[in-house]
Amino acid sequence: MNIALIGLGMVAGTHVTAIKSSEQGLILRGVFGRDPAKTARFAAEHATHAYGSVMEIAYDAVIDFVILATPPDARREIVETLIAAGKPILMEKPIERDLNAATKIVEICEAACVPLGVVFQHRAREASAELKSAIDAGRLGDICTLDLRVPWWREQSYYDAPGRGTYGRDGGGVMISQAIHTLDLAIWLLGRISSVQAMMRRTSLHALEAEDWAGALFELRSGAFGSLLATTAAYPGSAEAITIQGSKGSAHLEAGVLTLRDLDGLVETFGAQGATGGGADPMAFTHEWHQSVIEDFAYALRANRSPLATARSALHAHAVIDAMHSASKSGHRTEVLL
Repeated sequence: MNIALIGLGMVAGTHVTAIKSSEQGLILRGVFGRDPAKTARFAAEHATHAYGSVMEIAYDAVIDFVILATPPDARREIVETLIAAGKPILMEKPIERDLNAATKIVEICEAACVPLGVVFQHRAREASAELKSAIDAGRLGDICTLDLRVPWWREQSYYDAPGRGTYGRDGGGVMISQAIHTLDLAIWLLGRISSVQAMMRRTSLHALEAEDWAGALFELRSGAFGSLLATTAAYPGSAEAITIQGSKGSAHLEAGVLTLRDLDGLVETFGAQGATGGGADPMAFTHEWHQSVIEDFAYALRANRSPLATARSALHAHAVIDAMHSASKSGHRTEVLL
């Protein structure tokens, strides 16, 4: 399948490597970015075509789908152009800056019957799939508690990039830009969150508009409850982790490795240790998870089925983050409105 990439920021190289590493018949036909000179250089470096506009991509008959990797504030107009031409879209997280804006994008794609997937690559990890299978099979029993940790580090230079960590471009800080992956994975594994209590703050370690530290207590619709800590101010940074306690056993997922412990003493480990981008280099992670997501999206188009992470399923993470912002401002427990 022929793919066009829109957005040539930090993650663009990961997508290119993922496409070129695939043996599933994926071809990068061209790229487009806001800066024509940068687009030309990027295209030459990766031996592909430099498109001159989104419109050119939208009406290029050879393009089967588009990977959209722009900042979230640049999404709406691009999406409208692509769906007018019927081009399926695989979009980097987040969908938009808040739930309302994200929902509008999802709705216009659904109305046009244009497939829209989201790059939540943590769902594609071997250990994540194994954990979901264990939970669905009842191995952990009734889920009691859940603990989410994203103890990352970013240098100030990361936030010195124009617009990064602002509400206007990104929609916030550590929750929507980094911890949304772990939050989405928890929702995918265990279902929706019903309410939250939260604090979202900016530490003295960084200069940015939004938060670089977020803490929350939450309840799931299932009756389980848990906690979340997410930050980019935990030097030198370490891997994100999910710990689940059930009536029959526990699960700990960290850095691509899953450890299952049954209450009768059985211990099993799945997956392989890998860098997650939690340290000073935000791109210090494998392209293989993105490759799995892209291949899944391509197969979903061929088979006329839903992709691993539909845009509709991604909306609940936006709703939780919106509720966390509201709870942090009010100091009260806040219902999640989705």
